[in-house]
Amino acid sequence: MKYEACQGLSHALPLPRQRYSHALFLAMLLTLVSFVAPKFVFAQDANPAAATGQEASISLNDRGLPLIDNAASILVPVDLNRLQFFLITVDVGNHLWDNFGHTALRMVDENSGTDIVFNWGLFDTSVGYMRFGANFVRGIMEYQLGVSPPHWELSRYQGEARTVWQDRLILTNPQKLQLYQRLSWNLRPENIVYNYDYFFDNCTTRVRDFLDEAMDGTLAARSQTLVQNSFRDEVQSHYANLPLIAMSLDVLMNSRIDRQMTQWEQMFLPASLRQHLNRLGLLADGEILAQFTPPADGPNPYLAVIALLIPLILLFLSVRKASIASFSSQPGFTLRAPGLSYRVLGLIAVAICLFSGVYGSIMVLGWLFSAHLDMHANINLMLFWPTDLLGLVMAMRWTLMGRAPAVSRGRNQFIMLYMALHVVSAIVYVLMGLIGLSEQDTTSLKVFVVPVLIVFALIVSIAGLRPVRSLRFT
Repeated sequence: MKYEACQGLSHALPLPRQRYSHALFLAMLLTLVSFVAPKFVFAQDANPAAATGQEASISLNDRGLPLIDNAASILVPVDLNRLQFFLITVDVGNHLWDNFGHTALRMVDENSGTDIVFNWGLFDTSVGYMRFGANFVRGIMEYQLGVSPPHWELSRYQGEARTVWQDRLILTNPQKLQLYQRLSWNLRPENIVYNYDYFFDNCTTRVRDFLDEAMDGTLAARSQTLVQNSFRDEVQSHYANLPLIAMSLDVLMNSRIDRQMTQWEQMFLPASLRQHLNRLGLLADGEILAQFTPPADGPNPYLAVIALLIPLILLFLSVRKASIASFSSQPGFTLRAPGLSYRVLGLIAVAICLFSGVYGSIMVLGWLFSAHLDMHANINLMLFWPTDLLGLVMAMRWTLMGRAPAVSRGRNQFIMLYMALHVVSAIVYVLMGLIGLSEQDTTSLKVFVVPVLIVFALIVSIAGLRPVRSLRFT
């Protein structure tokens, strides 16, 4: 009932005035919370262990890894000189789930004739795809370690047309022993499952952390220099071949990913781990096991958004004063060539309301119900509102009718206030970014999205509706 105005039902009675104020108060409260709360929420993200759900009750060693219990019971190779470890690096793929690439660890033990690949990128769907998908959305991502023969791993990546590199790790015998014991511990049934995190605990950071432990922390100590890129930069770069996904992640992820990374943190990426280990002189005998052309980058998705400004500006320039068609009509404005103009406005409105409403809904639901901390307290809620989905009704009326629908004075006032609040919220959003009140990188949205939303709101406010008088006969 509160959003009845968005349905454009001209025959319905006007909503009471106090309901306008209630709806606007709730919208303003949501807007305020969206940029005030991050200051308090992100304080909990400083500890990556908290982000990945690690329990404080687990006993950790000085490298932050669980202690290897019963290490003496692990049978180690007789001759460690005949034990070799190889870093397996897989190039990015062309799907949502493989655009960061992949890292695995190959172990060749000539003592026992063992040659296996350790892969931390597996997950169990035996619970059912529906439950697995629901858990993923909620932020419950239980990945696990698996082992397989090298030819099986290689054939899989060849089938996906992904380049595979192999490099021998230069390790001393004590380091090999430590790494061997860690892998043996990890293969125990109670240890194979871990809480996956995109940036802080994935298939690549597992290899990085185990190598650092074997090297007694020297890898981490030599990798504390800040790099130029932020997590957001890397996400956008690696999803450049999937433009819609890249733009969606840019909108949906908060300021947690906007700080500069250290070299250590950048090694959540397979290619970065390989490059850094190579710079430190820890790799040798590199070879390409499979070679393919990587996916090509797609167009910048924000160019498609800013392109909407062209028809919107033309529509704005076509605004003219409307004639009074009947006693019930009120003076106002309309668009020239309404049959075409309102249908163009309707199509643009469908796109804006759909994307804005869906993005806003995902951010709100993710904040309330998901453990994905990268989706919590997102300042982009100032631009994208879940309630914008209700605007699809009006958008369809413009598209099908080819004219401004008649609405009561009350509904017209409600929609005017709603659009005005959208404009004010967008302006505040831009100002917050300019004066540094928000730590979130919103550059692309300020440049490409905000102008489109403001011009669209102005057109709807000026010429999108045809208010009619409420006639009373006594």
